[in-house]
Amino acid sequence: MMDKLLKFITCGSVDDGKSTLIGHMLYAAKLIFADQEKALILDSKVGSRGGEIDYSLLLDGLVAEREQGITIDVAYRYFTTEKRSFIVADTPGHEQYTRNMAVGASFADLAVILVDASKGIQIQTRRHARICALMGIRHFVFAVNKMDLVGYELDIFKKIEKELNELAADLELNDVKIIPVSATEGDNVNKPSDNMSWYDGEALLTYLENVDVSDCDAEEGFVMPVQRVCRPDSEYRGFQGQIESGNISVGDSVKILPGGEEAIVSSIYVMDEEKNTAHAGQPVSIALDRETDVSRGCVFVKGTMPEVSRLFRAIILWMDDEPLIQGKNYIAMIGTKEIPATVNQIKYRIDVNSGEHLSATTLEKNELAECEIALSEKIVLDTFVKHRALGELVLVDRVTNMTSACGTILHSMRRSDNLTWHTMDITREVRAGQMNQTPYTLWFTGLSGSGKSTLANALEKALHMEGRHTMLLDGDNIRMGLNNNLGFEEADRIENIRRIAEVSKLMNDAGLIVLSSFISPFLADRRRAKQIIGEESFIEIYVSTPMEECERRDVKGLYKKARAGEIPNFTGVSSPYEAPENPDIVIDTSKVSVEESVRIILDYLKKGRGNK
Repeated sequence: MMDKLLKFITCGSVDDGKSTLIGHMLYAAKLIFADQEKALILDSKVGSRGGEIDYSLLLDGLVAEREQGITIDVAYRYFTTEKRSFIVADTPGHEQYTRNMAVGASFADLAVILVDASKGIQIQTRRHARICALMGIRHFVFAVNKMDLVGYELDIFKKIEKELNELAADLELNDVKIIPVSATEGDNVNKPSDNMSWYDGEALLTYLENVDVSDCDAEEGFVMPVQRVCRPDSEYRGFQGQIESGNISVGDSVKILPGGEEAIVSSIYVMDEEKNTAHAGQPVSIALDRETDVSRGCVFVKGTMPEVSRLFRAIILWMDDEPLIQGKNYIAMIGTKEIPATVNQIKYRIDVNSGEHLSATTLEKNELAECEIALSEKIVLDTFVKHRALGELVLVDRVTNMTSACGTILHSMRRSDNLTWHTMDITREVRAGQMNQTPYTLWFTGLSGSGKSTLANALEKALHMEGRHTMLLDGDNIRMGLNNNLGFEEADRIENIRRIAEVSKLMNDAGLIVLSSFISPFLADRRRAKQIIGEESFIEIYVSTPMEECERRDVKGLYKKARAGEIPNFTGVSSPYEAPENPDIVIDTSKVSVEESVRIILDYLKKGRGNK
């Protein structure tokens, strides 16, 4: 019996017979319980096969799946033959469930991709093959299914085989097996078919029992991302995580990244047992011979050197219903690290059908692309082909917590290694002390016409009279100068706010009090501005004047033009405004005068946020 557990995925276009194939394999190999067999026979009587056994019912567990005859969720099954143990993920074929398929692919060593012999290769077949390759799967079986529907014709199989070989060459797939099968009739599923005497290869199950996927584990050196620091008492401090590659022994010297400190392993626990050695795949708690600065997201290494970087290129699969827009901020999950990240640029989108590289500034759901991604600080990462655990990437939407994308790291960007933050002798504190004030940014947000600029201007006058050193940044003024190359599409608005936040921070570093007056309609952009400027320096003022009052004022005549369709993407009319969730100050200028509004803000500042 082969020692290696085989984890594989079945995928392909909708209705290609994925669930039926695995169901027939389990049924014919007598790998189901007697009560499952009876239930299967009963359920099949009301199925879509006229009373014949519907093997897909063994995998399709949801009521919606059985009613529609499709797979929606990923179905995992564990089974064992005399030669090998298996875990199979049966994944959906519909395009809207591509994210479910990607989840299944992320765990697999081998992919069984089905192709309907009566239809040939479909777009979803190509998409799934590309996603499997993206997820690091190196072993592929293309099962040309429903050969019974085409009379078991060799010519039809040969035509599809030629197209599959071309696809494999395009994707640079190294280990590819193509097998003609009939999932419903059992041809070449568990044993060779009498109906296809022209095929002299192995049946699918036989091939899976014998295929060698040991190269999937071949990674350089010892790598263990730290998940948790364990300190049950004052005597023990252990660092817990799963060993992703290599092995470790008591007495070994390990390097701790990203800092680069070295220490000696003093003890190893696997579960609750103390061991001298541990190897890849085991969860461990490692203690070191001296105190070191280690936290979640650090990585222990030996015999290898992953990269430490904050800028890299990656291939990603976009899975969010909302499109990806350049410049938008997400949470990146790499190894055990969670960190703010920005998609700086979409280098190109990949046509799933042809593989062609296409120019793009946004990505829609289920599209693939190569992107340049920047992190808020340097972390430990690596190329996916070198260290899988450090080269896998997930992007999470900061607002909705939606898993927006998954992908793999291609390489770090060298220019990030050439950038170093220089600490100046004349610091922010020195400049602020000379001005006798605490620098901060007052961020005014609200609809056009709400009174932001009027209020900011009046407040600056009041601060100036108190001897404060200020700078007022106004939306129109910035648009006419620094940001005159930006439009009003969502991507441009995101970049507009990012630049303003960076300028505000620089002015705060110069010791100035900054008043930024911008519509800034999106929650995520204001969160990002707060992150750039610094939470302790960011004061959000929501000018909450109602839409009706703003439109009644219509000082610039913009609402009238927007209603007439002359101004696209106008906030409040054709583009949304997302009100702040927890602003520091809320002022409705339709109810409070400018003078009273200024007093409210000054009182707030004097109570603790701002002036010395």
